[in-house]
Amino acid sequence: MRNSGRGGIGLLIALAIAIFSLFRYFGSSQQNEVTGEKQRVGGVTAEQEIALGLQATPQMLQQYGGESRSPQANEVVDRIGQRIVAQSAANKSPYKFEFHLLDDDKTINAFALPGGQVFITEALAKRLKSEAELAGVLGHEVGHVVARHGAEHIAKQQLTQGLTGAAVMATYDPNNPNSTRNAAVVQAIGQLVNLKYGREDELESDRLGVKFLSEAGYDPRALIRVMEVLRDAGGGGKTPEFFASHPNPENRIGRIKDAINKQFPNGVPENLQK
Repeated sequence: MRNSGRGGIGLLIALAIAIFSLFRYFGSSQQNEVTGEKQRVGGVTAEQEIALGLQATPQMLQQYGGESRSPQANEVVDRIGQRIVAQSAANKSPYKFEFHLLDDDKTINAFALPGGQVFITEALAKRLKSEAELAGVLGHEVGHVVARHGAEHIAKQQLTQGLTGAAVMATYDPNNPNSTRNAAVVQAIGQLVNLKYGREDELESDRLGVKFLSEAGYDPRALIRVMEVLRDAGGGGKTPEFFASHPNPENRIGRIKDAINKQFPNGVPENLQK
């Protein structure tokens, strides 16, 4: 009877945790100032995103060998990135963008932290053949920040943590506290909540990249060439680190072309920088 009572209390606590977590996630939304979309970002504010990005930046720099040793190359990356932000709808966002060229000539990667910290490795930058292609990479990463993918991910993590905590309470066996059943339930819920999260974000960032590039005066078809560079980099050798957080570029080229055709139904203007 004693164990039965404890189990009943555990189920009630688990139910309360699950309801609270679900209500916090699904019960509120915020409208994105740039995309116009309503997003579930929990209580995460733009100020918190900026603070999180700044806090994580030193770790990212250390992981990739620090900033590039070339002041000229750093200046080029920053200039192009700031041009994209200043001349596109991205300037309506509350974020303060900073662009970093990383001193890593072996890892092909680019990524963005919440709040506006954008990174590209020398290994990727050196494979790009034009300013527009570099702008394509940076514009895509700016898209991640503006679309608040980081805040959405944090909110999903909070939901996952709440549900997994509820699962632990509901399946806890006081007679067998090391039961592997708990771990299996936790893993299953975590996979369910985060299913397909990355792919949709990447496709949205591609669409925003097309928009930001053209608004900043760059030919958005450069983003197609970036995908081709990444595809070729993954052929036969070591898989680029970029693929760890980004879907296969071969599957995205068609979507990018569709986005370009939608933005320029009469063809891309010839005066855009290629």
